Amino acid sequence: MSTTRAGSRWIRADLRARKGQAVLTVLVVAGIVAALITAATLLEDGTNPWRSLSAQTDGAHVWVYTDDAPDVALDRIDGVTGVAGPYRSAPVTVAQEGKKEPASLRAMPAAPSPVAHPVLAEGRWLDAGQPDGVVVEHSFARSLGLAIGSPFTVIALSGERHALYVRGVVDSADQGFYPEWTPGLAWVLPATLDRIEPMLGRSEWVTGLRLTDPDASQVVAQRVVVMLEDRLQRVYTWREVRAAMELDNRLLGTLLALFGVVGMVAAALALANAAGGRVLGQLRDLATLKSMGFTGGQVALLLLVEHGALGLLGVGLGALAGWGATVVVLGTYSAAPVPVLAIVAGTTLVVLGAVGVPAWRGARTPPIPAVPASPPRGHLSRLARLGLLVRLPPALILGTRDAFTRRVPAFLTAFGLAVPMMMITIGLGVWSTLDNFLSHPEQVGQHASLYVRPGKQMESADAKRIAERDRDVRSVYPGTDVNALAPGEARSVRVRAVGSSADPYPFPVVEGRGYTEPGEAVAGQGLLDLLGVRIGDRVRLTVGGSPLIVRIVGRTVEPDLDGEVLSVGLDSLAAKDSVPPQYYALALRPGADKAEVRARLLADSAEGLDVQAAVNPADRLSIIRVVIVALIGVLALIGLANLLTASAIGLRDHAFDLAVLKAMGLTPRQVMATLVTGTGLLVVLGVGAGTAVGASVVVGLIDLQGHTSGVGAGIGRAPAPLTLIVAVVAAVGTALAVAIIPARRAARAQVPVTSR
Repeated sequence: MSTTRAGSRWIRADLRARKGQAVLTVLVVAGIVAALITAATLLEDGTNPWRSLSAQTDGAHVWVYTDDAPDVALDRIDGVTGVAGPYRSAPVTVAQEGKKEPASLRAMPAAPSPVAHPVLAEGRWLDAGQPDGVVVEHSFARSLGLAIGSPFTVIALSGERHALYVRGVVDSADQGFYPEWTPGLAWVLPATLDRIEPMLGRSEWVTGLRLTDPDASQVVAQRVVVMLEDRLQRVYTWREVRAAMELDNRLLGTLLALFGVVGMVAAALALANAAGGRVLGQLRDLATLKSMGFTGGQVALLLLVEHGALGLLGVGLGALAGWGATVVVLGTYSAAPVPVLAIVAGTTLVVLGAVGVPAWRGARTPPIPAVPASPPRGHLSRLARLGLLVRLPPALILGTRDAFTRRVPAFLTAFGLAVPMMMITIGLGVWSTLDNFLSHPEQVGQHASLYVRPGKQMESADAKRIAERDRDVRSVYPGTDVNALAPGEARSVRVRAVGSSADPYPFPVVEGRGYTEPGEAVAGQGLLDLLGVRIGDRVRLTVGGSPLIVRIVGRTVEPDLDGEVLSVGLDSLAAKDSVPPQYYALALRPGADKAEVRARLLADSAEGLDVQAAVNPADRLSIIRVVIVALIGVLALIGLANLLTASAIGLRDHAFDLAVLKAMGLTPRQVMATLVTGTGLLVVLGVGAGTAVGASVVVGLIDLQGHTSGVGAGIGRAPAPLTLIVAVVAAVGTALAVAIIPARRAARAQVPVTSR
């Protein structure tokens, strides 16, 4: 009992003596665990909104779009357990506060189907007594700023306006979130849709199929293609909807996982160095404990409890922080239990392993109360010899010698600083890539800044003429987006026809070349992977019942739809699909303001044009910048922990040298320079090596992520040289500033009489 009490008192006294280092250890471990848990949550399918929405709405697994109501029994297909619809759907334009957004009005009765029924988030469902009510999908309503009771003005294809009001806002698993998935979705009563769009030829029919086995969706979709043949417009499965709802979760999760895993290695080094440094500084205390009757096992357990408790406290706080991050960022209160438990257990083992080796070494301390703390012996390093040859000041030469007195701790210190600096450099590379997206949008397919669609009362040629007349419009490219059925995939892919073979749209081609003749196309990496084709292969798709046979001549950077986009010239499509163009892509002159050009086009057309600004992919990734800043802060704490440990070991090894240095005539400032030089060399070595490695791998890592996500390689950018120089100077300067504090105290301390 007395041994336990003495041990607990010793632990408390030691922790009180190093409060700053203890807090730093806890924060380091907590930050890494929080990053790993958040990454696991983002990468886990269970956190995807589609899964919960599909369960709440009894969602369909296959959605079929046809020219008219299917006259075949889709519910008799093997594996189909329920059918939603067919529902009639018509394209409209929603006019809201001066903005016009494309939307799809879907007719649904007041009593929803048991399959794929939307779930109310606000307000009420459709009511036959309120025929002017409309129910709007949640993300679409949020984008338009709609609330219950808000006016909802729609413009039909005929140009006629109809005034509705928002009766309810719902969540649905029918399609992805707006605006990543367009058009926006809204529901009205069948009679209301008949009044808004009386012509059946301007509408389509939507049918949802719920399956016993969701994994069989591709097989069922293939059977639907065979059964409906030319009447089929497009088909997609729950997998496309799930991927669209993931938004940028996977990219953010991958970044967090990379930082977390590498950061855990660095944190383990920091813990091992900190525990080892404390053991070296506590040799006399440990010897005294042994002389008091503590066994080697008890001493090891004492050290393991002291240093392991800090790590375990960090694990607990990190788990709570990770849970809080998932609540704030994702809005979910439940993270996947298995990955979280694996992270907590794995981190606990890493923490105990990192402090276990120093604890074992401390347990071998001999029970001699007055163990001398003599510095280790060594010889001049090559760097110190070089300093003598060039006649450096004595303080710098002595500091150079001290830096490498203990070879293994010196290596671990430099390596422990190199790993965080490497990850910081990678984070700066991600930041630089996002900046490149913003400053050079043409490199991610955003050569056009505005997209103009003719209104219902305006001819396509008039829209083109108005756009070409504007002084800031440099080029006008006619375009049409259509859905095509992929061969053997039983699903739809996007075909983007912009420009012509004679005047092609300047897509960012990173492999091969752009299209120059009808029948040539460029594709995103996602489409190449989906179809299993390469540059030079021919592909046969079906667009509106007509075959589209093209040869892929290049690969583009394609951030939309996971890269599953085929881009061709407008003259590669059949006349019925390309005339008239759906829109015109406008490339502006350098320095032109998009908002001013948009306002002029609207004024010149008397509001007859629908003018939309291109959405830069970097705008959706702004949260990554916040994450990078937070992770850099955690990595800086890891580096600081290693630095403090190195400083403590250096001061301990050379505590008695201070008297000798002062007796030799060195001033306190020169003594301080000696101590700072010893630590500073390790800092420069670690920071320099980490920066060099990070700069050499960052482009490859970003391109690898681009390839796996479907966007494609060729997007990675290394940090600018000036950025790297500033980062290195800031890291080294901060480290030296931190090292100066204990060095100044040691240099100004009074030399003991016994040392004299």
